[in-house]
Amino acid sequence: MCFDSVAFKNVVSNGLVLDKNGQKMSKRLGNAIDPFETIEKYGPDATRWYMITNAAPWDNLKFDLEGIAEVQRKFFGTLHNTYSFFALYANVDGFNYKEADVPMNERPEIDRWILSELNTLIKKVDEAYNDYEPHRAGRLIESFVDEHLSNWYVRLCRRRFWKGEYSQDKIAAYQTLYRCLEVIAQLSAPIAPFFMDRLFNDLNSITNRNKAESIHLSDFPVVDEKQIDKNLEERMELAQKISSMVLSIRKKENIRVRQPLKTIQIPVLDDSIKAKIEAVQELILSEVNVKAIEFVSEADTQIVKNLKLNFKTLGKKCAKHMKAVQAFANENAAAIISGIEKTGTFEIKIEAESIVLEAEDVEIIPVDIPGWKVANSGQLTVALDVTISPELKEEGIARELVNRIQNLRKDSNLDLTDRIDVKIQRNSAINSAINNNLDYICAEILASSLELVDNVDAAKGSEVELEEDVKTIITITKLLN
Repeated sequence: MCFDSVAFKNVVSNGLVLDKNGQKMSKRLGNAIDPFETIEKYGPDATRWYMITNAAPWDNLKFDLEGIAEVQRKFFGTLHNTYSFFALYANVDGFNYKEADVPMNERPEIDRWILSELNTLIKKVDEAYNDYEPHRAGRLIESFVDEHLSNWYVRLCRRRFWKGEYSQDKIAAYQTLYRCLEVIAQLSAPIAPFFMDRLFNDLNSITNRNKAESIHLSDFPVVDEKQIDKNLEERMELAQKISSMVLSIRKKENIRVRQPLKTIQIPVLDDSIKAKIEAVQELILSEVNVKAIEFVSEADTQIVKNLKLNFKTLGKKCAKHMKAVQAFANENAAAIISGIEKTGTFEIKIEAESIVLEAEDVEIIPVDIPGWKVANSGQLTVALDVTISPELKEEGIARELVNRIQNLRKDSNLDLTDRIDVKIQRNSAINSAINNNLDYICAEILASSLELVDNVDAAKGSEVELEEDVKTIITITKLLN
């Protein structure tokens, strides 16, 4: 037996939920707009999840069919894709959770972080249900699945699942992701009973870790306080925030993530924050594809920041003193920015009255430096060196080439472990990049050989575009074992 992501996909495709005999299951929800058709189209779980999470039980809900479609796509689709990723590689490696749990102190930090966040989630969701706030529970689960599990943990751990050897590290990755999926199903079951029961049973049918016949007969997850590490959660939150800021600069400057860049510069406001960033800097650099992080003091940085007051929030605080506050801010912008970044507040005294500026009352706007682009978020400021040297450009082309060949492998239905021979038609714009990064390219695409040739038969090969106006033709041939 193996994890069956195909059957699971059939269950949730087109928003329909099926029973074990493949029959559509639908119920009328009273006098809602076309209730039967809504559930036929989107499924009862997506409809229920939308209605519960979009408003508190005591608030009115403005019903919107597009909202259900978004829930179906963003939450249920993301969770299904995460399970499919797990099932694909677990089946390749024959993982069925028969090994003893890898001790927490022997697991990588990324595993300990997601399990810490998972246990924090259990605690908060349990409290929300007990307080009769299912909308808050659902939102917490959505946030965990999207921000932590899918867009961070799975993405950063992909190579652990890809690599060949069935090592303790790979087993730990499988056990960690399995545990997350299992707990998410149990936490979500009160709101999405059909989807989560199928997810739970698809997992449990292979491992038999839980003796319950249905998720609704299983025990609700219990928080393990020993696995919660707030310091680790804070470090990873910094990594996520810095990565998001750098990636937003890349997007704004239209620099693809596969193009390596040289340096991120971060002004240091606090030694404790610097220590936390240093602890996760390798992860950040890998995520944003930059070579190094450079820490600089506020005194030495060339970054200039402008201050803009938020009159909407300050109007309530300042009242008749607004002009005086504005004049003070114009003359003392640097001091206000420093105070807000370090402590989150800045106090102004006007006519014996004390007015406290908070982060929401101001907007800190960094000014770009020649050759650098700057972004700011709360206490954090990052500057990204956007200059691309010839060496960096070649490495970027090599990474683009790896991506195109991996896509060709997928289109050719090659197994993950199949080795290939590759022929690439010469192009003056890419020849040097391939020759100088040959070992890296071959290792990534499992190529036993890679040749640059003068001509490749277009009928047998595939034309790929590596960057604007730079094309070549590639053939891949599977090697026989």
